[in-house]
Amino acid sequence: MYQSLINNKSFFLIAGPCVVENEKITFQTARKIKEICEKLNINFFFKSSYRKANRSSINSFSGLGDEKALEILNNVKKDLKIKICTDIHLPEEAVFASQVADILQIPAFLCRQTDILIAAAKTDKIINIKKGQFLSPESMKFAAQKIKDVGNNKILLTERGNSFGYSDLIVDYRNIPIMQKIGYPVVLDVTHSLQIPNQPAGVTGGQPELIETIAKAGIAAGCNGIFLETHPNPAIAKSDGANMLNLNSLEDLLIKLLKIQDAVNS
Repeated sequence: MYQSLINNKSFFLIAGPCVVENEKITFQTARKIKEICEKLNINFFFKSSYRKANRSSINSFSGLGDEKALEILNNVKKDLKIKICTDIHLPEEAVFASQVADILQIPAFLCRQTDILIAAAKTDKIINIKKGQFLSPESMKFAAQKIKDVGNNKILLTERGNSFGYSDLIVDYRNIPIMQKIGYPVVLDVTHSLQIPNQPAGVTGGQPELIETIAKAGIAAGCNGIFLETHPNPAIAKSDGANMLNLNSLEDLLIKLLKIQDAVNS
């Protein structure tokens, strides 16, 4: 599975709603993304967090409960025969989540946490490490080395923007080839790169109108994978609705990205 991500000339996709809200929306989104990706011949991982540990407000929705949310993800995996990506937030979650997930994702704010990286690596799953907003791309070699030192070489590195001032993120597209030189596929997290964090209301804002722009530039810069969060109705999403892509817009975006990919490959 991991080797195909390296050898494939086309980008792969990690996509889904930010968090498992309920079974209906999770299945609806997964089924639609699968349909699109099979039509376009895109390798796809369904991403949804069973819990969101990093929320601006204590009152924000953080999940249905770990066991219930993972049960829904497992049902999606079995019924639709798709691969799953989900976050972990503590070392002790690694084995629990790995019973369902094909990719364990390390959130950006936790990418230097040795105990989490080692616990994830020991599951022998693919590990997607998101680059911290506060790190240089070169620094990610140390996070990757922690995974490798445990004996797991199935590593993805994800670019998701760097903090610019207090309430903005900037994508430096030089980070993609720099991190590729570390020796692993590099994913561009399109939607989180467009967050506007630390808003007065305690809810993160976003610029979803720029999703296409960021994604196109990422493919042109040679990223191996695209990460984006998508939802049937972002306006009512319980997490990150302000920067998610409307599910109805996904196919059109992917068609455009494939055209750019073809131009890059030629």
